[in-house]
Amino acid sequence: MKSFIADKNRKLSKLALLKIDDLSYTAFMRALRKKDVKVNGVRVSTDVVLSIGDKVEIYYVEAKLNAFERVYSDDNVVVIDKKSGFTSEKVYELIQGEYPNARFIHRLDRNTDGLMIFALNDQTEKELLNGFKTRTFDKIYTTIVVGQVKKQSDRLIAYLKKDKENAVVRIYDNHVKGSVEIKTEYKVIKREQGLTVLEVRLHTGKTHQIRAHLAHVGYPILGDGKYGDFSANQKYSANSQKLTASRLTLRFKEGETLYYLNEKTFEVRR
Repeated sequence: MKSFIADKNRKLSKLALLKIDDLSYTAFMRALRKKDVKVNGVRVSTDVVLSIGDKVEIYYVEAKLNAFERVYSDDNVVVIDKKSGFTSEKVYELIQGEYPNARFIHRLDRNTDGLMIFALNDQTEKELLNGFKTRTFDKIYTTIVVGQVKKQSDRLIAYLKKDKENAVVRIYDNHVKGSVEIKTEYKVIKREQGLTVLEVRLHTGKTHQIRAHLAHVGYPILGDGKYGDFSANQKYSANSQKLTASRLTLRFKEGETLYYLNEKTFEVRR
């Protein structure tokens, strides 16, 4: 059982997932259906709006053992397939249980699954961080969006601004004060039953960029509880976000410690 005190007037699900690291959306909805959620001591079965000061108690089974699967490892790096519903910080904590020297390199959103890589020493940490910073690596996402995407491929440009108070980002077509330019490229893999499968490449890597940018142009990610289409999520019984970091290609210079992994591609399929 985990509990917290609401510090904002917001939906129960939003605050629960924000406050409890290892609580997935699926586990929360299961607890709600079973009336294993209490607000101020009273059991609830609907996603009520909390008021500041409300005490929430959620009874659920932590699924720590299912947080990730190992894809590749050697003396220098560990590549894993992170499962949806776990923060990158929680996965890192679990990784350190097996690899005490692991270094945190990059993050995925809690409800984004897929490939993450960790360094196991100082030199490989430096090389991996540089690869992500300079965008030498190819990092590809696969997602399912609501609607029939018309263009076969496109490179979208917009402006993103963080709304820290509401824990979201806002997307604008033109620059506004405090915003930064974002670039998101996609190509259509297939279209079916009112949905489209996309392959997405980021040319800028900002918080929630893919989710918010695609929603802004009218194609929200299926199952996204923050930027998505609630009615479509219900229609397709999508209770988890359909966004996967599906492919990672590494590139290194000759002479670097990790050069033996140059052009190595890791991939997961859903």
